[in-house]
Amino acid sequence: MGFNCGIVGLPNVGKSTLFNALTATVAAQAANYPFCTIEPNTGRVAVPDKRMDALAIIGKSIKVVPTSLEFVDIAGLVRGASKGEGLGNQFLANIREVDAIVHVLRCFEDDDVTHVEGSVDPIRDAETVETELMLADLESLSKRLPALQKRAKNDRQAAIDAALMEPILAALEQGKPARTAITPETAEDAKRLNLLTAKPVLYVCNVEEASAATGNAQSARVAEMAKSVGALSVVVSAAIESEVAQLPEEDRASFLADLGLEDSGLDRIIRAGYALLGLITYFTVGPKETRAWTITKGTKAPGAAGVIHGDFERGFIACETTAYEDYIAYKGEAGAREAGKLRIEGRDYVVKDGDVLLFRFNV
Repeated sequence: MGFNCGIVGLPNVGKSTLFNALTATVAAQAANYPFCTIEPNTGRVAVPDKRMDALAIIGKSIKVVPTSLEFVDIAGLVRGASKGEGLGNQFLANIREVDAIVHVLRCFEDDDVTHVEGSVDPIRDAETVETELMLADLESLSKRLPALQKRAKNDRQAAIDAALMEPILAALEQGKPARTAITPETAEDAKRLNLLTAKPVLYVCNVEEASAATGNAQSARVAEMAKSVGALSVVVSAAIESEVAQLPEEDRASFLADLGLEDSGLDRIIRAGYALLGLITYFTVGPKETRAWTITKGTKAPGAAGVIHGDFERGFIACETTAYEDYIAYKGEAGAREAGKLRIEGRDYVVKDGDVLLFRFNV
């Protein structure tokens, strides 16, 4: 089960610089001109989780295998992208393939880095991108809905799909993104529509180095905007992240501490991305390895087993379950079992974040 986030934004806001830092690669060329990223670059990053080291010590594991999240660096967008301007068609096609949008906004002044709009205004930039995505969604539904409405009288599925689309189209016509018209009850069905503005959004405020710890006036504006639309925002300095990515692992914490930072931008983006996608982590622990697995919140035990292997889900019998805190407190499976903290759970058990699981299955 893979989850990916598309890094989007106007040209020259720091998307590729951030991507390079996040993936600790130079796969995406960072240059001071529009469209230096032509094909989407993809990188998988390990999800940092301090709980794994503690589990590995108790489990005497030979190795630790974290879970990962995928980031896709997508070409910069300009006004008119919904009509094919710039690399608009390619941008829209690429963004349809991701689970969530990481929208990088320039929140720093630098005369040496040009801005396609001529000035720094992250709210305007956010609205530019959102407008192009809404226009693309509006065009898509406007073409699809009339045919469905005609068939709705004699086709039950067409009637259901039309009823799903109508309030979303009405919202788009009012200048509102699709997500504002999607309810918890219709969320699963709405995924079939593959709308750009239905995807969850994380705003990443790219600030100058001096503002990395506290943010600045521009990032404060973005935080207020994000809160008003039910989105999340994170403050990072792509320049600092580039430096951190080049440092040996053992030197990174002290480097960040000198800048007044408790953790890296990667850590903050990962945590926000997990919250955005509704993801949690469970663990398997043994002498060979301690491994983290990503699932969506609300996943039941058989589904969690299926992330490891389809046979685990098909032949699921039960799972031995220990909460992370109990596993640590009672120093492993044996201690948790003796203390009555290890439980046998069945098919209806909803896996919790931090659970240490051992699956019983028969194929």
